[in-house]
Amino acid sequence: MSKVLLLSEIFPPEPGGSGRWFFESYRRIQSAECLMAVGNHADAHVFDEANRDLEIMRLDLHMPFRGVTSLASLSQYGQRVKTIRKLARTNNCNQIHAARPLFEGLVAKLVSMTSGIPYLCYVHGEDVSVAKTSRELTALTNWTLRSAKALIANSDFTRSMLENEWGIAADRIRTINPGVDTNYFQPAQRSTQTRDELGWNDRPVVLTVGRLQARKGQDTLIKALPKIIERIPKVLYAVVGDGEQHDELVALTKQLQLQEHVVFHREISDAALLDCYQQCDLFCLPNRQIGADVEGFGMVLLEAQSCGKPVIAGASGGTAETLEDGKTGHVVDCREPEAVGALVAELLLDRERASKMGEMGRQRICNRFDWQVVATQSANLFASVVSK
Repeated sequence: MSKVLLLSEIFPPEPGGSGRWFFESYRRIQSAECLMAVGNHADAHVFDEANRDLEIMRLDLHMPFRGVTSLASLSQYGQRVKTIRKLARTNNCNQIHAARPLFEGLVAKLVSMTSGIPYLCYVHGEDVSVAKTSRELTALTNWTLRSAKALIANSDFTRSMLENEWGIAADRIRTINPGVDTNYFQPAQRSTQTRDELGWNDRPVVLTVGRLQARKGQDTLIKALPKIIERIPKVLYAVVGDGEQHDELVALTKQLQLQEHVVFHREISDAALLDCYQQCDLFCLPNRQIGADVEGFGMVLLEAQSCGKPVIAGASGGTAETLEDGKTGHVVDCREPEAVGALVAELLLDRERASKMGEMGRQRICNRFDWQVVATQSANLFASVVSK
């Protein structure tokens, strides 16, 4: 049986789709043991206690700068390489899996150079896109990508970036989509009590879940609300998540006098998040590309569809791969508010169509994106790397 060392700064209870992906997928893989060397968190002890069957090693992995041109960064890289090499050898690991090219992939490469342990590297789209904004980060990322035994792209969009922008041979890339726990994210009956607790009452609700950052496009939907309100006066836009755009989004809401139509839930519990998915009428991720920052996939779109909700995604990055356009949801240009606003109103007013989309979305997610399907794909890849 192979022994894998997973290296990832982001890991539950830290919010983030990639960390959730690793936790949900690796804990289901029976053909390989896994040591999870992951970032620390204030509530890590609670999470780790609830998952005692997993081998989790918490480390200080925060790196504000991922280049190597500062003494502080060089020192951090040196410490991490020393720590990971020791962990891999002590635990007889024969693979290292890096969560991103930088910094995890670079650490894995440096460990591999001195230990001979092969490494795989996950690529999410925005990581390699942002790396292109710096010559140093481009060089380091390129160096890391070309030495990996295999690259795992989270979408065909990311795969095409690796092939076309980075010159990576197609046979070195595997596309494995993130997944969803279809037993947890299930449809539920409309609940007056739950909606009252959320502050939604009986209003038509459009939901967005995700970090409050420019590429997610929450501002676009806020700007679209005045036109939506003309057709649906009671509409409510529920925004779940936190981030650097929070104050700007609140200010925009006040500027447009939409305080009665927008609610910011910030970071909420997993149970409350499930309630939001199950009780909303429509899910929308109005993502768009901002400079080099692009959405590589969009796990929240899977979670919403798993709960039987129709979805709208921006025509940018890999989000179109999460749905079947016209059948389980729609893909629309979200750089401006007009098109997405018209589509939101259209689906909220056509309940029968929205319901059919939700049903088809649920079926598609169960067949293609359940975590056990993802875990099986991953296990097959890991086994092939060992056999080479």
